[in-house]
Amino acid sequence: MITHIKGKLIEKNPTYAIIECNGVGYFLNISLNTFSAISDAENLLLYTHLNVREDAHTLYGFINKLEREIFKLLISVSGVGPSTARVMLSSMTTEQIQHAIASNDTAAIQSVKGIGAKTAQRVIIDLKDKILKTYSISEDSLDYNHNTIKNEALSALEVLGYTKRQVEKLIQKIIQETPNITLEEIIKKALKNL
Repeated sequence: MITHIKGKLIEKNPTYAIIECNGVGYFLNISLNTFSAISDAENLLLYTHLNVREDAHTLYGFINKLEREIFKLLISVSGVGPSTARVMLSSMTTEQIQHAIASNDTAAIQSVKGIGAKTAQRVIIDLKDKILKTYSISEDSLDYNHNTIKNEALSALEVLGYTKRQVEKLIQKIIQETPNITLEEIIKKALKNL
């Protein structure tokens, strides 16, 4: 398999790049994230994935190894082909994809053109464990709502005269015990326990 190509950038477009390496021009399908990260520098290195089908050998290019690994994980899911995976990588950053999968955010995945409810659920079911293991992300750190509520509760309690160190672990414990708790309830519970 071709793992990367390093050479002179001949042409770049939001959907592809052409790199010349030792007199051979390679056509690489790329995501918008890779397109925006490619500078117009003469020498360019793109990590690659070669997709082999009966009727075509298609080369995909990625700005970094993480993007390539996310692409490989996505195409391993039944119903997600290379084109859909590339659209997903164009619509979301690799971090957003990891967060969406690890925090069961089907709405974020469904927001990508061509992905329906069943496919979004399949992506989460198939990849959640791999994402959590491979990228060592804790589930708690992924829930944006919890982080927002936690930060707002911290701010409110700091305004009331408590230090961040005094209340941070308590707030985290309250959120873990009752995941769907409101900001107001967190503050009330925290005040009772302080």
